[in-house]
Amino acid sequence: MKILRLAAVVALLTGPALLTGPALLTGPAHAQMPNVNLIPETVSKTPEEKEQEEAQQKAYKESLKKIPDAKASADPWGTVRSVDTPKASTPAPAKRTKAGTTASKTGSAAN
Repeated sequence: MKILRLAAVVALLTGPALLTGPALLTGPAHAQMPNVNLIPETVSKTPEEKEQEEAQQKAYKESLKKIPDAKASADPWGTVRSVDTPKASTPAPAKRTKAGTTASKTGSAAN
């Protein structure tokens, strides 16, 4: 009985594959593989295209030379701050004890 069941399962699984022909089992599945060329053929440029690209590169480099150099940093608040005042730094957070109160830096928290 088990052999009959096994033969029926094998027949059901292999039946559709055998109906389409033996080429399906041996050849690649062309319908499922995309046609993508990962190595495109190189196209050489004509002398006119090379001259045009060279002229574009030359014009680009010339335009870069026309850009002025950056002078001082652009600090919009530079005139508001005095020279004597140091820049503000963030204060360190107070350490907490186990009881949840903050400990003072100069003395003890509770007396």
